[in-house]
Amino acid sequence: MVLEISTSRAIAPQILRHRSFSFQEFSQRYAEADSFIPGKARRQDLRNRQNSIDDIDEQTQLWFEQTQKEIWEFAHKKYSESLERGIAKECARALLPLSTATRLYMNGTIRSWIHYIQLRTDISTQLEHRMVAEQCREVFVKQLPLIAKALKWDMQ
Repeated sequence: MVLEISTSRAIAPQILRHRSFSFQEFSQRYAEADSFIPGKARRQDLRNRQNSIDDIDEQTQLWFEQTQKEIWEFAHKKYSESLERGIAKECARALLPLSTATRLYMNGTIRSWIHYIQLRTDISTQLEHRMVAEQCREVFVKQLPLIAKALKWDMQ
């Protein structure tokens, strides 16, 4: 099964670590970057370094959202200026933040998809990556209903 995944440059490396898949990534070397995916602020879990806790106050959330937007706008402006100055896209992309949107094509066996979905829909997975895995599970359930039923994914 091959799926197109839209995510940020921050989450893409986590997905690319799954070595049983083959990947193609949208290349910002050849095409211009034009959008970003803002993240939500969460507090670091002091007991589990791989976890974050969703209890940040609204004022801090708004600050974080606005800050991401400001950084994107500034970085994208400088990125665009670089292109206007004749700097190659492959060089100019170094100015873009990790919130820059990217697109992956993820190709794997059904067995690999089952393992990936089971692993990455777990609560211990970073929220943004978990959301990607949950969307993958939705496609899996729709396209492979008998296998999804055997896995009891059709009830989730």
